[in-house]
Amino acid sequence: MLHRIEEKADELGLDILRLAIQPDHVHVFITGNPKLSPNKIIQQVKGYTSRNLREEFNFGLPSMWTRSYFVSSAGEVSSQTIEEYIEAQTGR
Repeated sequence: MLHRIEEKADELGLDILRLAIQPDHVHVFITGNPKLSPNKIIQQVKGYTSRNLREEFNFGLPSMWTRSYFVSSAGEVSSQTIEEYIEAQTGR
């Protein structure tokens, strides 16, 4: 999944600053293209990864992702704080 998220980020002109993939959720800290709204970025990443993983693994469930997501800006928090939080989620 990591590779597919990185591919879509590159295509959209996004830089992934930190990424943590958990069994039941994903944390991603990105700098985004200001022409794309956060909901469009999430929609694009979820759609791309879902399509590709379903094709590769013949995944038969009606949906790979839930419709929910959380988006926030880093305006009041330092980038280092967010990166440390995401890193802590990996359990390393």
